[in-house]
Amino acid sequence: MMDTVKSFLRGIMDVALVVIPLSVVLGIIFGPSVPFIGTAVVGNISGLVSDLGGGGLVGIITLGVLYWLARR
Repeated sequence: MMDTVKSFLRGIMDVALVVIPLSVVLGIIFGPSVPFIGTAVVGNISGLVSDLGGGGLVGIITLGVLYWLARR
């Protein structure tokens, strides 16, 4: 059961790691509101980086944890 859940979540992460860069490229090419993505992805990522940068040590730790999760 747990292996099935882990496999499912890894599959979702694999898809997300393809869709997110694709949506960033489409956002740069077609502008901030890509009709078929639905949100301003580049603006959201910029806001996330800004929030993490303003968080000081907590932001750096959070960024490290997110990187570790993405690399697994």
